Amino acid sequence: MAYQSTKIIELGSCAFRQWKATDTHCCKLHGYQLKAKFWFEGDLDDKNWVVNFGGLKKLKEALQHQFDHTLCIAADDPLLLKFVELGRAGGCDLRIMEGVGIEKTAEWCFNVANNYIKEHTNNRCSVSKVEVWEHDLNSAVYTE
Repeated sequence: MAYQSTKIIELGSCAFRQWKATDTHCCKLHGYQLKAKFWFEGDLDDKNWVVNFGGLKKLKEALQHQFDHTLCIAADDPLLLKFVELGRAGGCDLRIMEGVGIEKTAEWCFNVANNYIKEHTNNRCSVSKVEVWEHDLNSAVYTE
């Protein structure tokens, strides 16, 4: 039998541009205050915990490094070179992602958290699901 525990982590304020969304305002730069809920699953440790929440500091730092006060742009954005130039000039803290949008953000968080948890628990547990919120009304879930 596997146990589950959950943790919500504030990811920070992040700007995005969904350049393919030409029929909405999302093709322009816009931002969200992101947060994510992580589902951890596995056997209990000697303290009867799935995950030691106090040991998630480095994971939280990695997540916030990606999203807190940053600009996430898709690698295939036709304006990518202009954003790279803006980043080099100090106008933004640029992150280039495989894709942007809340669904791709949830997938990115899942992969980073799952690798971290497996490594720090010697594969005793893993991440089973991640939900990321743009705000109280919109979220996306990624599971493997």
